[in-house]
Amino acid sequence: MGQVMVDVRGVHKSFGDNEVLRGVDLRVGAGEVVVVLGPSGSGKSTLLRTINHLEKADRGLVSVDGDLIGYRRRGDKLYELREREVLRQRAHVGFVFQNFNLFPHLTVTENLVEAPVSTKRRTTAEARAQAARLLGLVGLSDKEDAYPRHLSGGQQQRVAIARALALEPKVLLFDEPTSALDPELVGEVLDVIRDLARGGTTMIIVTHEIGFARDVADTVVFLDGGVVVEQGPPEQVLDDPQHPRTRAFLSKVL
Repeated sequence: MGQVMVDVRGVHKSFGDNEVLRGVDLRVGAGEVVVVLGPSGSGKSTLLRTINHLEKADRGLVSVDGDLIGYRRRGDKLYELREREVLRQRAHVGFVFQNFNLFPHLTVTENLVEAPVSTKRRTTAEARAQAARLLGLVGLSDKEDAYPRHLSGGQQQRVAIARALALEPKVLLFDEPTSALDPELVGEVLDVIRDLARGGTTMIIVTHEIGFARDVADTVVFLDGGVVVEQGPPEQVLDDPQHPRTRAFLSKVL
């Protein structure tokens, strides 16, 4: 695998009596694209949220590029980080949500500039130059001064991807990035993600787009009942699944 960029070890997470993750292990190499599939309620979104510590795991550990997320180790003991330190770590883990989460009162450029200026101490001029470059990357150079309400869903999601990239993260997490889009807008978002994959961006993508998973993934992970049931290259997991739960899921979505 080479350098391990994301290392998830024995992660458990419950909400009340509902055990959503039950000892998940996942290793993602630098530059690898991992697509996570599974039925609703299988723990996919919760897994992503534990990776950047939006949800604190009940048990288990997550590290990104060798750094424990949310904790500092001293000898044999772990100490929980303060929220300010967690926010600093989170800047290395970009997150693209289902519903865009853009600031509605800010223009497209202002959405991209805000975090680099406040988190990375960039000058406004530097952040605006970077924003212009990233908007070009996602095909929205002509929307710099638009407000989110004036954009289609696909355009908003492309802005959200550019915003995540503005912090130069070590890994990008996508939580069903096309699920809130009209069908005719899905392709424009998937094309941007394909370009990022070709460029070597480390990504973990939760999606129901099986054809896209086949096209872009280095590794497909099938999650069900809070555990990794099966994982491997797409031609193995999607075309010749070994586990009956994987076969049953794919028979319903293909």
